[in-house]
Amino acid sequence: MTAEILAVGTELLLGDTLNSNAQYLSKELAGLGVSVYHHTVVGDNPVRLKKAYADAFSRADIVITSGGLGPTKDDLTKEIGAEYFGKKLVMDEDALKTLESFFTRIGRVMTENNRKQAMMPEGALLIPNNNGTAPGCIISDGGKTLIMLPGPPRELNPMFEERVVPYLRERSDGVYVSRILRLCGVGESTAEDMIKDLIEAQTNPTIAPYAKLNELTFRITASAKTEGEALALMEPTVAELYKRFGDNIYGEGNNLSLARVVVEKLIEKNMTIAVAESCTGGLMASALVDIEGSSKVFLEGLVTYSNEAKINRLGVKGETLKNHGAVSCECAKEMAVGVAKLVGTDIGIAITGVAGPDGGTDEKPVGLVYAAISVKSNVTVNELKYTGSRQRIRGRACMATLDMIRRALS
Repeated sequence: MTAEILAVGTELLLGDTLNSNAQYLSKELAGLGVSVYHHTVVGDNPVRLKKAYADAFSRADIVITSGGLGPTKDDLTKEIGAEYFGKKLVMDEDALKTLESFFTRIGRVMTENNRKQAMMPEGALLIPNNNGTAPGCIISDGGKTLIMLPGPPRELNPMFEERVVPYLRERSDGVYVSRILRLCGVGESTAEDMIKDLIEAQTNPTIAPYAKLNELTFRITASAKTEGEALALMEPTVAELYKRFGDNIYGEGNNLSLARVVVEKLIEKNMTIAVAESCTGGLMASALVDIEGSSKVFLEGLVTYSNEAKINRLGVKGETLKNHGAVSCECAKEMAVGVAKLVGTDIGIAITGVAGPDGGTDEKPVGLVYAAISVKSNVTVNELKYTGSRQRIRGRACMATLDMIRRALS
């Protein structure tokens, strides 16, 4: 099966809203074995929208839209979709009752234009929306299928997972199963070179690599008549990837993160951690706090940006700063030991560097970062060198430090 993603909304063309739905849908469809060759964005214009439908269906069996299902006059996705298929819009009583119940529950009067959201193309399959007012629907006719979903991701994502995924699986000749390996500590070009032979020889299963900051993802997908057969088909490939990349693979799963692995390992080992940050300015603390249960192990985070803060809060020696500077192996070591001693934790983490865009020198250029970990006073310091924007350098430093913690705990 082939699909095209059609995002509807002038706000997307103006850059006011990020089209994150296209990214989400593409990843989910790839896991189902549905090929996506085109993304289209069109504004709230009936002529251009109708042409976008025609173009999309000339290339794909399935078109999935996001946006344009609201109550206002410029919400035209459903109206033009019905027109394209030659369907009339009729009131769906179940959708109307759900809509009325929603407004009663939140204590607001439902205006007349909201009734528009309960109008459905005749013969369409309703997709209930449990997180908003705009239900979706599916029209299938003449070998073509139109799946219409609302724009907000908090509404679209659960609707896709709960209703669209089963719908697509029922109409597939077999099953497509994916395993997702997550890696850190190996560069994109190095990783590509390491699996070049596997990529060139692939048929079923396939390997799809993705890169983001200091992290890599391998999606291994196999197709077969049953899930068990698909898993068996991909097992030799997965085993080979583990053999080649070893402990650079930090786990499996679509929603797994390096921070989650670190927090779970800390909980498992009953160890506590504190963080002292300079150039990352709280990114590390934020990454840990994002994980539920982190309060059991993460006790305190300090942003010691100035030299005075490093001295007064962490006990970094003035002599160290004078002789080596704040961006140095020596300073990072004293910061890590100092924060662990100050807070009374098993582990102390420190990050200090030059995030740019200014402040670099020939000796200490922008992108130079030192990350230290003190585990019961045994200290390891890594020198990291990055390029790119200030935000990219800070983000990569945070990811690399999380990986240091993971490896130390392993």
